[in-house]
Amino acid sequence: MSGASITQTLDWWSAELGAVKAQLGSLFSHASVAVSAAAFLDGLLGPERRKTGWMRAEAAGDPGPWRQQAVLGRSRWDADALRDLVRDYALATLAAPDGVLVIDETGFLKQGASSCGVQRQYTGSAGKITNCQIGVFAAYVSDKGHAFIDRRLYLPESWADDPARLAATHVPAAVGFATKPRLAVGMIERALEAGVPFTWVATDSIYGVGGVESTLRRAGQGYVLGVTGTHRFRSWGKRPGWSGTAETIATGLPPAVYVRLPAGDGTKGPRLYDWAYLELADLEAEAVGYVGSPAVWTRGLLIRRSLADQSLAFFTTWCPKGTPLEVLVRVEGCRWAIEDGFETARNELGLDHNETRSWHGWHRHVSLVTLAFALLAVIRHRANAMPPPQKSVVAQRGHQWCAGPSRRSAVLPVG
Repeated sequence: MSGASITQTLDWWSAELGAVKAQLGSLFSHASVAVSAAAFLDGLLGPERRKTGWMRAEAAGDPGPWRQQAVLGRSRWDADALRDLVRDYALATLAAPDGVLVIDETGFLKQGASSCGVQRQYTGSAGKITNCQIGVFAAYVSDKGHAFIDRRLYLPESWADDPARLAATHVPAAVGFATKPRLAVGMIERALEAGVPFTWVATDSIYGVGGVESTLRRAGQGYVLGVTGTHRFRSWGKRPGWSGTAETIATGLPPAVYVRLPAGDGTKGPRLYDWAYLELADLEAEAVGYVGSPAVWTRGLLIRRSLADQSLAFFTTWCPKGTPLEVLVRVEGCRWAIEDGFETARNELGLDHNETRSWHGWHRHVSLVTLAFALLAVIRHRANAMPPPQKSVVAQRGHQWCAGPSRRSAVLPVG
């Protein structure tokens, strides 16, 4: 629970928002665009449920949405520079040595076929195949909080092979088709180049194998990556030995292998599951192209079993030898943070309220939303870090003689 008073929190809000706007203004060559971008940020943080151009303009006191639209459209500024600003701003508060980089995607429902990257495709946001855009995101998670530090619009092959559509939505010439795992690799590489202090990466099964694995092994980073039940595993140098699909291996495990542990706290308390962890092989770091410490790493299979319906989820793991199961469970549990982030960004900050159709319009809108989210994360951490206020002597004495709740209205003064 927050130990900060309302006055302290409001003071932080004012100071932090002013500092963020100052940093944001450095991205623009024209002062008028910087002012409009600051008003855009105010609109995202405001109480309006729909963060449309007209709604933001009304909140800013503008006669129409043109200035707000210019921030996303005709003005010239680099959305990737804002992406890096958001990352550095969030890490200044949230960074921790055992940080986890979580990569996942979310859908943006769209009508028609003109918005950049839109097509009929599956999105977990709707739980079905529908007309939408897909955005791939990276979130930084630590015990201090979580924030988005990278984002990229997925461009399907049908778009990458259509020059007319690319030109109409102003897709940069250097942008071509890239699979979602390839986009994830790019985000991991950018985080490494920027010196982001993370020890682990967690993903779901869309990103769990191939390039992501090899990139992380060469970089000396641990991971807990989701895989499907058909993913094959094989152990060597370990007893007993295992070989087969993840689902087949899980079927043959004795009940005693499972351990009940929480994967972090949810809205209703600890998120409890049963877990089984199988060490498959120990490998020298140099054998996978990494020179550094620790020298020996363990490849494993992590199995999560639901208490409610006994359904299974599977994860391929890579960690320093001797890593406890509890650590791997904590890392996997960090994936919940990005889902929480998507929900908050949608419901409170207008993540999916983008009205533009262009490549740069999508990245500008989403980058501004991630900046607003990072601001919330920073304020929340500072408020939670404050010790709870001590009760006054008067309040303590009153509590001692009070036999129960008063029948008087709470708004009446005490006589």
